[in-house]
Amino acid sequence: MNATITAATTRRVLTQLRHDPRTVVMLLLVPTLLMTLLRFVFNDEHAFSRTAPALLGVFPFVIMFLVASVTTLRERTTATLERLMTMPMGKLDLILGYAIAFGAIAVVQVGIATTVSVLWLGLDVVGSVWTLLLIAVLDAVLGMALGLFVSAFATSEFQAIQFMPLFVLPQFLLCGLLQPRDRMGWLLNWLSDVMPLSYAVDALTRVTTSADVDTALVLDLVVVVGCVVAALALGAGTLRRRTD
Repeated sequence: MNATITAATTRRVLTQLRHDPRTVVMLLLVPTLLMTLLRFVFNDEHAFSRTAPALLGVFPFVIMFLVASVTTLRERTTATLERLMTMPMGKLDLILGYAIAFGAIAVVQVGIATTVSVLWLGLDVVGSVWTLLLIAVLDAVLGMALGLFVSAFATSEFQAIQFMPLFVLPQFLLCGLLQPRDRMGWLLNWLSDVMPLSYAVDALTRVTTSADVDTALVLDLVVVVGCVVAALALGAGTLRRRTD
C-alpha cells in the first residue's frame, strides 16, 4: 500500500463528484429530506423516534449503494479503472481511495441527517449521539462497498440499478424494521441473521433505547465492520489489469 497513491485516488474521486453537483446534492441532502418527510408522515415525536433510528442507517445505505455502483461501473465501462491498473498502483490503493472518498461523503451525509433529526425533528437518543453517527456512517460505507462489488457484474448503469432488488430490498424487508426478527419464520430469521443490515439496525435501535455499551452492541458493530472489510476485499478481487 502506498499512502500517496491512495490519497491521489481519493482526490480524483472527490474531484469527479464535485463536477457533478446533482449527485452531490442527492448524496448530502436526500437522507435528510427523507427523514424530514418521515417525521411529518408520523406527525408524532414518539412514533418517529421508534422508526427513525433504523432508517437513519437504511437511507444512506441505499443511496450510497446506488451511487457507488453506478459511478464505479461508469469507470469500468470507460476503461478508466483498467488504465489505472496499468500504473504502479496496487488494488488496495485503489479500493482504499474509493472507500476514503465515499466514506468522507458518508460522514457529511449522515452528519447532516443526524443533526437535523436530533435537533429539529425531535429524535430521542438515549445513548451516545456519536455512537449513533458512527453506526450510520458504517451503514453508508457498507452500501458503498457492496455497490463497488456488484458493479463488476453489470454491463450498463441500468443493470447496476437492477441489482438493488437483489442486494438491498431483501435486507430492508428482513432487517427487523417492518417486523421483529424473532417473530419471523425460522427461514426468514436465518436469512436475516446473515444479512449485515440486520446488525446495523439492531445497533441503531440499541443506541437510541439504552445508554449502555453492552456486548450485543459491540458484536453488532464488529459484524458490520467485518462485512465492510469483506465487501471491499471482494471488490478488490474484481479489479483486473487488462480486459479479457
